[in-house]
Amino acid sequence: MIKMNQEVSVYINNLKKWQVELTTLRKIIIASGLSEDYKWKHPCYTKDGKNILLIHGFKDYCAILFIKGALLKDPKNILIKQTENTQAARQIRFTNVSEIATIEPIIKQYIIEAIGIELAGLKVKKKKAIVEIPFELEEKFKENPEFKKAFNALTLGRQNGYLLHFVKPIQSKTKTARIEKNIARILNGYGLTDCTCGLTKRKPNCDGSHKYI
Repeated sequence: MIKMNQEVSVYINNLKKWQVELTTLRKIIIASGLSEDYKWKHPCYTKDGKNILLIHGFKDYCAILFIKGALLKDPKNILIKQTENTQAARQIRFTNVSEIATIEPIIKQYIIEAIGIELAGLKVKKKKAIVEIPFELEEKFKENPEFKKAFNALTLGRQNGYLLHFVKPIQSKTKTARIEKNIARILNGYGLTDCTCGLTKRKPNCDGSHKYI
């Protein structure tokens, strides 16, 4: 019998929305033999220590997110990118518990396939021009819509500069700390290497002596 994670129980019991739906998904996933953990402030499910999927809720839907969902065959065409720039992860979204019950056998099939993909060591071939948005940043976007709006208003180069900086640490708490440290800069429209004069140290009119925020 798979042991339920206490942090996950607390998380689900404290939900004001999607509690029944995520409880239902939790039972289906645990029955598949995955181990339950709590990562990125969400229930996460692993096999031999490797992340397979997580479950989470948003304003208009809840979802299973497959970490390497891009590699799933998806014969039912139900997988969705969470954001335009997402490369590896894919969601199955739900708005009520009956939708989960209707496709429960399909969910189980996708979970089995996802486990096989991870155990086989398969990797998603990512486009180098786009940097994956980390879960930690997605969480900050959910907490602060104005922050998300400001980030999306930056040039693609500035966005990628921040993303490369945010994803570099291995530990989630370090990624979160880097994001929090740069929220004010992003809200003010500055890139990672921009001075408060609006220029970067690479440009001839800025010697890097201006005060950084």
